[in-house]
Amino acid sequence: MNFRKIQRTSGGTFFVCLPKDWAEKNGLDRGISVSVTENIDGNLIINPKFDVERTPHVTTILPSPLLDRVIIEKYLLGFDIIQIQAKNRISPLDRERVKQASTRLVGLEIVEENHSKIVMQCLLESATFPPQKILRREYSIVSGMHRDAVTALLEGDVELAKNVVVRDTEVNRLYFLLVRVLRTVIQNPGLSEKLGILPIDCLDYRLAASLVESIGDHSASIGEAVIKLGGVKIVDNLSGFIRQLHKVAYDSHENAIRAVFYHDVSLAESVRSEREKVESVFHDIETAILDLPADVGRLLLAIVSSMSRIYDNSLDIADLVMPKLS
Repeated sequence: MNFRKIQRTSGGTFFVCLPKDWAEKNGLDRGISVSVTENIDGNLIINPKFDVERTPHVTTILPSPLLDRVIIEKYLLGFDIIQIQAKNRISPLDRERVKQASTRLVGLEIVEENHSKIVMQCLLESATFPPQKILRREYSIVSGMHRDAVTALLEGDVELAKNVVVRDTEVNRLYFLLVRVLRTVIQNPGLSEKLGILPIDCLDYRLAASLVESIGDHSASIGEAVIKLGGVKIVDNLSGFIRQLHKVAYDSHENAIRAVFYHDVSLAESVRSEREKVESVFHDIETAILDLPADVGRLLLAIVSSMSRIYDNSLDIADLVMPKLS
């Protein structure tokens, strides 16, 4: 860390000398312009290359059994161009892995392909994707999945359950996109300013997005269990308990995510107050399930366990809420 004393001219202008090594490393000299930007923390950012087009980040990887996972890793790390290069020929199986990976990642497209090489390029610009907007969209899909999964259970609607399971793919795509944007923000103070998010807030957004994605996974699990039930109707007293548990879990993540967006501590605390109700209704459901056939009871127990975990995820989201600094 370098320290510089602030000086002032007779005319009242403040100035500070730049470190010589830094100036020479960046090719600065008398008369050259730099950009000076104030970020939301009040710090000044001096950028000597403000008018230079950003060089795309490129990575090259080899085909492997984990090729699709490696592609996702490079995407999350912010690489703009991902090249898959084989020594001889890329196998049909590896080509399929590449295509599957591209469908799971927003903006990543195959732009070049031959017998030994595949080039993928991320065509999106992070500055156009505010993290809060991505998280809102992710949550919108997840909340609909949770609602529809329970509706499918209570109405024995297998087709609706299948639709819930399919929607989980889009949730994963948005989660990966958000992680990529957040990592880019942390590495780029200028982008942080443009998107209106502090680097220190990125961790909370990442955790919130992960918990929302987990709610989506549990909702998809409910949908899969409903499919296995094959349209079995739930008896009245049990359906009433399930509706109660669903309402508490659903309202909890609605309040938790709203508390995150608006820094509402009291709303976040209201989520914690529902713990006893969740445990009580869960116990009532466990008791009612004992009168059902074993195979049906096992699936229903898995469903209500997922609903209980959704509440736990909501509680973890609420725990992220901090008062908004004035």
